[in-house]
Amino acid sequence: MSAATSPYRVSVRDIMHRPGEMRERSLEFSAPEQLGVGAAYVAEGSPLAIELRLEGLHDGILVTGEVDATLSGECVRCLDPVSRPLEVEFQELFAYSPEDAVDYTVHDDHVDCEPVVRDAVVLALPFQPVCRDDCPGLDPETGEKWADHAERKPREVIDPRWAALEGFRAGDTDTD
Repeated sequence: MSAATSPYRVSVRDIMHRPGEMRERSLEFSAPEQLGVGAAYVAEGSPLAIELRLEGLHDGILVTGEVDATLSGECVRCLDPVSRPLEVEFQELFAYSPEDAVDYTVHDDHVDCEPVVRDAVVLALPFQPVCRDDCPGLDPETGEKWADHAERKPREVIDPRWAALEGFRAGDTDTD
């Protein structure tokens, strides 16, 4: 997708070189491509809602925003699908000249928020998503979900190195 047709591209012509000017913009569109890879991601085609606050400064445009999206993925404990809302905030300065820019610049009276949004969303995705905080996971022997068999208790496995001490009890020692 070219930068000129990017849904993340926002015109800032009306606040350029006007310190103190502020505008708010709302962007709503379907994610043009998947954001993130791994166990959690924002799927291509899922709705993105971005609320932007654009502020004119002496050396650039300060963009503050909030992204609302839907996280998709797979629970790392029980392998069930996971889908939940994701809210991410970001703030970045887009400089007027490339010499002043740390990371981003204003191009043709526009700012392209795609890399900023992508970074903010990907960094906010959980590394190991779970369907619920107390998800018991899978039985390592049968592969069945523990949640489906609540009455079944995990079998206690004793480390063979400690098996010789199994009969030993603290009160069983002889004292003279």
